[in-house]
Amino acid sequence: MNDTIEAIQQEIRKVVKGKDELVELLTIALCVGGHILLESVPGTGKTMLAKSFAQALQLQFSRIQCTPDVLPSDVTGIRYFHPGEQAFVKQPGPVMTNVLLVDEINRATPKTQSSLLEVMEEKQVTIDGETLPLPQPFFVVATQNPVDVQQGTYALPIAQMDRFFMKLEMSYPSEIEEREMIQSHIYAREKEQVLPVVGAKQLHRIQESIRTVNVSSDIEAYALALVRATRDASGIEVGASPRATLALFRAAQGKAFVSGRSYVSPDDVKAVFSAVISHRLILTTEAYMTMNPQELIEGILSVIPAPVEASAN
Repeated sequence: MNDTIEAIQQEIRKVVKGKDELVELLTIALCVGGHILLESVPGTGKTMLAKSFAQALQLQFSRIQCTPDVLPSDVTGIRYFHPGEQAFVKQPGPVMTNVLLVDEINRATPKTQSSLLEVMEEKQVTIDGETLPLPQPFFVVATQNPVDVQQGTYALPIAQMDRFFMKLEMSYPSEIEEREMIQSHIYAREKEQVLPVVGAKQLHRIQESIRTVNVSSDIEAYALALVRATRDASGIEVGASPRATLALFRAAQGKAFVSGRSYVSPDDVKAVFSAVISHRLILTTEAYMTMNPQELIEGILSVIPAPVEASAN
């Protein structure tokens, strides 16, 4: 299956240049069934990245463009009276899909953001008291602009942040990458298309295979020590939750799987730790003014000793 994973990433790299680590982390998250929060300033390709993955995985794709006037019913769906049929008709919202892109989620009001909680955690939606299961697989890929750089945005509540499997950041492209963009768009060169690689059934088999990746007792103790350290570290008011602990183990298994191994190594845990944990931390007021979560995470990684070796045993 590793050839399949590489083929998926190769298709994404056609349209997302120079973001190999980001593409790998997003691949890991989608292969284990986790929701993603993509953060960057506008225009860096967040929407294109999410849509490209849906195309490569041959999954149904829907998009919600968040604005302050978007209502919860615009997300989940409504039941309305149809004059022609003289009856109430159920109209499911855009959540009835496989890959849901929630664009600029922090521009939606807190009430609308909260409407996604049931969708993300339970993978179901309730319309006028009727609960409907969502298609499987189901992923939310939400994008947001940094709250500090734009007025009219609403920070996501910690309960919703905790439901995102990973938070990934898209940086500005390098000069070479931006030149490639110019040549592609300004000079009207033929745009590369993302080709389908797998379908929902094969993706399910990949997810089941990842669950079989071995986690030794040493790795288990190491990952657990890292998470628990966030709850006691200076500068952190609220550390990572038990949900984060489970996410870290799943992400480490996914990292090992895409690397072609049947067991998790210490480097696998380190590689995914920041993406899984950083958005779940609440810093103290003093630390918030002088530090960021990434600096605190690097400090934790530097003081918790990693196992010397990890193997399939």
